[in-house]
Amino acid sequence: MIINTETPDQPEIRAMLDKLDAYCAALYPAESNHLMDIASLLGGDVLFLVARDVDGSAVGCAALVNRGGYGEIKRMMVDEARRGQGAGRKLLEHLAMFARMSGLHALKLETGIHQPEAIALYGRFGFTRCDPFGDYQPDPLSLFMEKRL
Repeated sequence: MIINTETPDQPEIRAMLDKLDAYCAALYPAESNHLMDIASLLGGDVLFLVARDVDGSAVGCAALVNRGGYGEIKRMMVDEARRGQGAGRKLLEHLAMFARMSGLHALKLETGIHQPEAIALYGRFGFTRCDPFGDYQPDPLSLFMEKRL
């Protein structure tokens, strides 16, 4: 598996993000979905990573948004057929590496309470629960997590 910075506006990545949008929409009401659109992911404060298999097909993706002092993980997704093979952990390792290189002191994220696999992955990677951060408001459907770097 190879992980590189890429743009999220490629057809294959758009399709992956569309699947993520549909998945989140099936689990949560619109006001509890805090998704970044493609235009926002193309911003200068965003690092977008894509994990690709040796045949070049996209396996997963994730974004790191520099929030000044900490990085926020957004749009993390691993193809359903490829889950459990280490792609999520490798994406997190790369995000943490880039965050450290950028001088950030923590990673933070918001995820939904109905995503136990994602919550377990973040926990295994050293994330712990925290209070809402940035512009987030308390939401009974949201779980906020952070990892000090």
